[in-house]
Parts: sequence; C-alpha cells; structure tokens
Amino acid sequence: MKLKLALAAVAFALAPAVASAMCSGMKHETTASGCTAGQVWDADSATCVEPVTG
Repeated sequence: MKLKLALAAVAFALAPAVASAMCSGMKHETTASGCTAGQVWDADSATCVEPVTG
C-alpha cells in the first residue's frame, strides 16, 4: 500500500513537467487573433501585415 501511494505521489509530481515537455516541440502558429493592433492577417503569406490603403 505504501509503495502504491509513493508511486502515485511521484507520478503526480512529475506530470506537469512531462506535459510541458510534450508541448515544447509543437510549432505554434500565428493567426488573425494574434495580430497586434493596427495589423491585419494576410492569408497568402500567413503573417500579420500593415493594411494597405490607397
């Protein structure tokens, strides 16, 4: 019983580190909601750009 409790405690203690490590290799993509104020999303280049007025 003590062994199971100790293993469960170790698993819960290491869970956040394992979850964080799994996400670190993922590529995070910018979307329209990630553009700064005054910029717009350009779908062709998949980046935030200054709007062209003219």
